[in-house]
Amino acid sequence: MSWKPLRTLTPRSALPAMAVLLVLGAGAAAHANRPVPFGDQVSAPGQAQASPVGAQSDGAPTLDLRVGPGLEAYDRTSGALLWTYQRDGATALHLSVLGGSAIVVWDDGMVTSVQTSDHQVRWHRAVPGLAEWLRGDGEPGADQRTDAQRKQLQLERAAAALQTVTAPEAWVQVTTPGLTMGFRDRDGDLRFNFRPLFGCLFDPLRAVQTDSAVLVPRTCTGTNSSGHLLPGGITGFKLDGHGWQLNAGPKVQLTALNGHLVKIDDGPLAGTRIFDTDQGAPETPCDSPAEPFAALKPPTGCPATAAAAQPLATAG
Repeated sequence: MSWKPLRTLTPRSALPAMAVLLVLGAGAAAHANRPVPFGDQVSAPGQAQASPVGAQSDGAPTLDLRVGPGLEAYDRTSGALLWTYQRDGATALHLSVLGGSAIVVWDDGMVTSVQTSDHQVRWHRAVPGLAEWLRGDGEPGADQRTDAQRKQLQLERAAAALQTVTAPEAWVQVTTPGLTMGFRDRDGDLRFNFRPLFGCLFDPLRAVQTDSAVLVPRTCTGTNSSGHLLPGGITGFKLDGHGWQLNAGPKVQLTALNGHLVKIDDGPLAGTRIFDTDQGAPETPCDSPAEPFAALKPPTGCPATAAAAQPLATAG
C-alpha cells in the first residue's frame, strides 16, 4: 500500500484560498452592514446612534403615543420621551392604537404595526395607490395647493384611509378610492382585497367602523350594459371578507352610533335607517308595519309603548 505525502502550499497555490477568504470576508461585512429593511430605526434619549427596531426596552410604562415625523412614545406620568421609531425617507401621518399595537400610516403608502411594549415592528404592508391618493396627485387644482394645504390633505386622508377593528380579533382595513385591503394585526396576514365596480370609486372620507365591521360608501359615474348610470351603494367588510352590499344614494352619510349600530342617512326621499353590523341586517323601527317580518326586530320594544305601560305618578 502506498501513500502520497500532503502537498505543501506554494505562494502560487495559496492565492485561490486567499481569494476565497477575501470573498467570504467581504460578504460577511456586507451582511453586517446591510440596510435595515424598510429603513426601520428606533432610538432612545441619550443613545448616540439609532438601532434597528427590535431592541428590548426596560419595562412597559403607560405610554402616550404621538406621530411626527415618526412614532414617539412618552411616559404618560413623567412626560419623558422613552423611544422614537422612524423610517428613513418616510414621514408618519396618522396613528391608531389597536390593543397593544400602534398602527401607523406613512406618506410613502406604507402601513406599519408596531408592538408598543417593546417597540418591535410586527409587520409592514404597502398599499397600492395610497401614497398618490394621500398627495392628491393629478386632481383638479392640485398644482394650486400651498405646502400647508398639501400637508393638511395628507393628514385628513391618512386618518380616513385607516380603520382599526377589534372583533373577532384585532384587524386593520386600509381604503383608497380604487382599493380596500384588510390585514390581521397579529401577523399582518392579508385577509381580503377588493376593488369597486368598474366606473365606481370608494369614498374613504365617509367610511365608518364598528367593533366588527367597516362600511365604505361608493360613488359611480360609469354606466351598465344598458347605458344606465351605475347606482351608488355601501360595501360592508368583516375580517373574513364576507360582508354585504347595501343600496344607497351617491351622497349617503354614515354615522356609527355604538359598537354595532350605524345610522344610514340617505336624504329626504330614501330617509334614514339603522343597520346592525353584528347581525348584517337593518334594524326595523318600532311600530313599523314591517316589524312582524323584519330580519332584525327592535331589541327592547318600542320606547313609546314602554312609556305607556308605566303607571302614572299620583299627586300626593
